[in-house]
This record gives sequence, C-alpha cells and structure tokens, in this order.
Amino acid sequence: MMPALTATRSCFLVGNYLSLRIFSRLQKSVSFHTSLPVFSKVGHETEPLMLTSLGLKSETETTTGNEKNRLQHGVSTLEFPKSKRKKVGSNREKLVAAKKSPDIPAAPFAAQSFSELGLPPLLVDRLEKEGFKVPTDVQAAAIPTILKRRDVVIQSYTGSGKTLAYLLPILSGIGPLKEDSSTFDEPKIKSEIEAVIVAPSRELGMQIVREVEKLLGPSDKKLVQQLVGGANRSRQEDALKKNKPVIVVGTPGRIAEISTAGKLHTHSCRYLVLDEVDELLAFNFREDMHRILEHVGRQSGTGQQGSNRSQGWQPERQTIMVSATVPFSVIRAARSWANDPLLVQAKSVATLESVSSAGPINFPGTTSNSSSSSNYQKLPAVQSLPPNLQHYFFVTRKQHKVDALRRCVHALDAKSSIAFMNHTKQLKDAVYKLKARGIKAAELHGDLSKLARSTILKKFKDGEVRVLLTNELSARGLDVPECDLVVNLELPTDSVHYAHRAGRTGRLGRKGTVVSICEDPEVYVVKKLQKQLGILIQGCDFTEGKLLVTEEEKMLKSVRQ
Repeated sequence: MMPALTATRSCFLVGNYLSLRIFSRLQKSVSFHTSLPVFSKVGHETEPLMLTSLGLKSETETTTGNEKNRLQHGVSTLEFPKSKRKKVGSNREKLVAAKKSPDIPAAPFAAQSFSELGLPPLLVDRLEKEGFKVPTDVQAAAIPTILKRRDVVIQSYTGSGKTLAYLLPILSGIGPLKEDSSTFDEPKIKSEIEAVIVAPSRELGMQIVREVEKLLGPSDKKLVQQLVGGANRSRQEDALKKNKPVIVVGTPGRIAEISTAGKLHTHSCRYLVLDEVDELLAFNFREDMHRILEHVGRQSGTGQQGSNRSQGWQPERQTIMVSATVPFSVIRAARSWANDPLLVQAKSVATLESVSSAGPINFPGTTSNSSSSSNYQKLPAVQSLPPNLQHYFFVTRKQHKVDALRRCVHALDAKSSIAFMNHTKQLKDAVYKLKARGIKAAELHGDLSKLARSTILKKFKDGEVRVLLTNELSARGLDVPECDLVVNLELPTDSVHYAHRAGRTGRLGRKGTVVSICEDPEVYVVKKLQKQLGILIQGCDFTEGKLLVTEEEKMLKSVRQ
C-alpha cells in the first residue's frame, strides 16, 4: 500500500506542477498576443495617487518600460486601478469590462444665450456686462452636463472657452451668483473650501483667478484665492484665514504644501477641477496630486456607481477634468478619479467607452503601428487645434533662425507674436538679437520672479512688446486673444505640444498663423507632425516683405485637391 500511495502523491504533485507551467505559458501567450495589462500589487508606501481613499481595493494596472523614456514620449508614469471586472462562463473564466451607465444628459448644442443653459439670472446678467452673450460650442455642451452633477472630461481646442465652461456651473452652485443667493453664507462664517481648481503652471492659475474675479465683481473677488508657487506662502495662508474664500485656484505643489500644513481644509469640497489634466499627470506632480486627490472631497460608494446613480445617488465631490488634448493616460485617470465620467466636446457628449472601445482613433494619413498609438487616444485636428489657423514651415540654418523670425514678423505684419524655444538659456540671446534689429522683444520663463513675469505679460498684452520669446512653460495658460502669430523657433517635441503652442493664436474664432522655422534635417519632423495632426503645413519663403508659398508646396497642394 505504501509504494502505491507514494506513487499516487507523486503523480498528483507532478500533475499540479505541469498544470501550473501550462497555465503560466498560456497566460504569457495571451498577454503577448492580446496586449492584456500586467497587474501587480502595490503596498501602501508606494501606492500611486489615492487608490485606497477612492475605495478601490483592486490591484493596479501598470505600464511597462523605462520610466524616463515614457516621459520623453509624453506617456504618464502614474499608475491607475484596473476597471471593474466580472466573470462570465462556467467551464472557463473570461474578464469583461463592467458596463457603464448609459444615461447621458441632453445638451442644447445650438444655444444662442447663456440663459438657455440653465444658469441663474444673476450670473447671466454678470456675463452680459462682461460682454459674453452667446456660448461657444463646448460651453453649450459642458454647462448643462456639469449642472446635472455629472463628472466630465472636457476636451476642446485651446481658446474655445473651456475655462468658462466649468467656471459658470460652479458659480451657479456656490457664491453670491448662485440660483438662490439669499442662502449664501457670509464669508466670515465659512470654514471650508467648496471648489478647488488645480493648474500645472502659475500663468494658467493666475489667468483662471482673473476670470473668476471678473465674474464675481470687485466687492466679492476675495471669495477666490490663488495658491501658486513662486509667491509668498505665509501671505497666502493669511489670506485664506482672513478672507475665507469659497474657491481656491493653484498649482499642485503649493496646494499640497498648504494642505499638509493643515491650513487648507477641503474635505467637504464639492468641486475638483483639474485643468490641463494631461500635464498634471507628469511624474513631477505625482506626490502632490496624491495629496490633493486624497483630501479634496470624498467619493463615496466607489465601485457601485451604476446601481447608485439609478437611485439618485451622487458622490460628495464632482470631478471635472479639462484639456485641449486627451491622451489615453487621461482616459485611464478619469476612470480612476471620477464617477462614470462623460467626454464632453463641441456639440458632443458621450461615454468614455464610446471613444476607447473602437481602439485608437488615428489622424488622416496615419497608421496605428507606431509605438505611441497604444498610449494615446488620438483626436481629429479640428478638435485639438483652433479652426482658423494657417500652418507654414521655413527652412534655414541654425544661426539664421532669429533673423528669419524678424523677417516672418514683418512679412505677416504681426502686431503680437509668441516665439517658442525649447531651452531657457537661448531665450536671452534671441531677445538681444531682435532688439538689435529694432524689434521690441522680451523673454518669459520660469527663472524670472513673479513680479517680473507679471510685468512682462502686462507689457505684451498692452502692445509694448511685439515679440514674446518663451519656452514650453507658456504654451499652456497664456491667454492673449490679440496674438496673431506663433513661431516655433525650435520645433516642439511632439504633436501634442505643437497643438498647445499653436493654440496661443486664433483664439475664440479669430484667424491666426503658425510658422515653424527649422533646419533642413528637421523637415521630416514637420512632415511627421503634419500627418499626426491631419493638417496642411506648407513650405514658405519670405520675399520682398511677404510670405510666399514655395512652388513645391503649391504643386503638392494642387495634387491633393
């Protein structure tokens, strides 16, 4: 009996071992051929962002590859929880994504006034006084959706009015301009912030504050407080204590810093806005965003959204994510941080699943076999770029680029131009050369003090500076509607950065021109950007004070037509 029992146990152990090996190989094969994500458990010490605070107890989905390389390609290194799954089948198990709520609010896409969107009369009157009478397409879609307490991802080109698209529904619910303003608590008895707006740069943060102050009016502008880096922290903390604002706008580092010090109370916050969210996913914001997401409001009942929403349940915090471009990392973040979020675009409101289920959407003339196609949810150029732009490129030697910029400004008779370079050290030299050639120019970058930056921006907006030279810092948040020319003195690193740079001109329906000045070996990069964005970037020359399309480009254009 003993030898027989031993043999039986041996067969059992060998059988288990072989089964495990076969299952392991099968798992690798499926992962390789279907690109299924690889899951790994993360301990509390290294937990990415606010997974436990969101009530997400599942394992986390992580991307593979070198972190530095992914950052260079614009891919977020933050980790997000995998989607809720359910098992199907009796003999074998399959993982399928849980269905999202199909309830999508209707939006009056053809609204001709803000009153049609459900905003309170006081707020509509204030808008009219500021000259805002007809909502833009993205505002007409976003405002009613946010008013229905839905979490959203707002995507539209730079200059289309995204800031007001989320500010107006927030101000209709809090502060002196809301529907029933008689119930508004005086600031002196307020103890909690009701809305937190996070921006990746000081410029964008201060711009948002100015928009809120404009709507609130001089008597109530203290109800919004900016918490941006580079300013005196103790003064900001004193202002929080003295003014008791209902809205704070700031950069991730400063908001997280003051929150950690116990001077910013946001647990009962009703709104969290992540402006330029694709930038906020950068690795250098990781710890600060973790703190913000953990302490700004609470999302009760995560994982039960579908059933609870049908019973009228709503999370305590409404999350609004905003960007001109929506890479796939933003889609993943929205699924983790928001509750059944909807993708809001001009004349369109849809679920995130309707965008991602068909796979990456490629631009015209591109293929999906590039390395970045799996990381980016690409959108048509008409959605990520202002519609009234003309795009050109000019080829010259590196040492002649600044002079080419001067000729470009004169050829287009541009009154207000922004020129982008990739490195701060080269800005000063370019400004010196332009000034030597009689052009009023100034540099704007992060090494300048807050006062110096504010002074330069004011001079630029007032027309005292004709050419503003800057780096990627100002590609987001710099709002100068009169800017009629953007010049890439050095090419952007990818199509997303090109879109954000180009969005500095042609704002709110105006016409604009984008010129990329490059060396001969860089022409292939321009052609690549053209394919990825689905736009026409024509070669040009500056002759006799005019911008002329080169003969080669004219021929290619006629062939395309």
